Amino acid sequence: MTDLGPLHFFMGIAVTRNVDGLFLSQRQYVMDLLQRAGMFDCHPVATSADTQAKLSGSDGDLLAHATEYRSLVGALRYLTLTRPNISYTMQQICLHMHAPRAPHLALVKRVLRYVCGTLEFGLHLRASSSTSLTAYSDADWAGCPDCHRSTSGYCVYYGDSLISWSSRR
Repeated sequence: MTDLGPLHFFMGIAVTRNVDGLFLSQRQYVMDLLQRAGMFDCHPVATSADTQAKLSGSDGDLLAHATEYRSLVGALRYLTLTRPNISYTMQQICLHMHAPRAPHLALVKRVLRYVCGTLEFGLHLRASSSTSLTAYSDADWAGCPDCHRSTSGYCVYYGDSLISWSSRR
């Protein structure tokens, strides 16, 4: 076994050390993804999704090329490793992988526009003497317009660092 020195880059995740701890970023991964999607010069948006609109599985026309949609969604799912702020939107998008429609692709493009405007975002793991474990959860009771199931989510912090999160129906 050989020591390769300090960690700088691993599986598309750039690791930057500073006095506070570690900063994990997928900036280059996002730029490559935007280039692949043909949205490198898109106009950024402030939020990843419209929180008032409910995405239905029956609205709009079926996509002719679902493979491209699924490829983009899979790439965006990998991005949630360092960008938990898009987890809820990605969960909503992934509900429609079996039969994607035009509004679903529009939401994928909105997420791409959001991450284009927030390239500097990432996950900051701070060194902390605090050993407190704090958890938050929320639910959207019967919020799905198709099956009236609930969406719930949680995030768990150890000290000041986010260590676990999830959003699911």
